[in-house]
Amino acid sequence: MLTFFIWLLLLLICWPIGVIALLLYPIVWLLSIPFRILGFAVEGLLKFIKAVFLFPSRILGQAK
Repeated sequence: MLTFFIWLLLLLICWPIGVIALLLYPIVWLLSIPFRILGFAVEGLLKFIKAVFLFPSRILGQAK
């Protein structure tokens, strides 16, 4: 919603840049999809590594 309001403001101030932004926004969004997928993969990998390193302490902590 904020993006839409910013685009409307840009359209009112300088309509050629607003139209260009309207046309380029879907392209930029599509180009960012692989980086989002990579971010999810890296986040999952880091959580897995954290779980592997903390597993022994979880076992010893529950043995009390």
